[in-house]
Amino acid sequence: MDGDAEILSWPEADVPADLRTQARALHDQAWPPDPAGPERRSAAGHDPALRPLSLLLVAGGRVLAALDILSKELEHAGERYAASGLSTVVTDESLRRRGYGRQLVRAGYETIAASGADLGIFTCNRPLAPFYEAAGWEILPGSVLVGGTPDEPFASDQWDSVTLAAFFSERARRRAGDFSGARIGLYPGTIDRLW
Repeated sequence: MDGDAEILSWPEADVPADLRTQARALHDQAWPPDPAGPERRSAAGHDPALRPLSLLLVAGGRVLAALDILSKELEHAGERYAASGLSTVVTDESLRRRGYGRQLVRAGYETIAASGADLGIFTCNRPLAPFYEAAGWEILPGSVLVGGTPDEPFASDQWDSVTLAAFFSERARRRAGDFSGARIGLYPGTIDRLW
């Protein structure tokens, strides 16, 4: 890994313009825009209600990898939790397999752990699960995150995906079993339908 690379963090709205432009270009590499489709979320950013925090791995002014952390209260099995999750995790395609993504995902894990969140929870495509597990996340077997809204749910089981989590608070660790094999109503809204 590049010894000069550093992880920089800002609330999404405060990311310097040149770095924001580079991060959006990485998003376009991973998720090419559909010219016939509606405006992409990445152009407008995340829902501010989810308190988006951007983490960028930068070397010499170049964004090597980027991710966002989204946060909200989650109600599950009769309990309320401060929950955060990773979103829009991407590494420059010309720089993959050098450990940059792993370094940034681990920083995301540590950032959520230090934030006071009870738990971190998100989904990924099943083949990527070992990548996230190596950074400290654990698979919740049989669990499904339900995004969107209660009136317009958007469930993660419509794809070949897995739910990953980390339980940070003592209460969340005690209740971790409630999350395995469960449908978990995340409901982040209509902009970030699922993180």
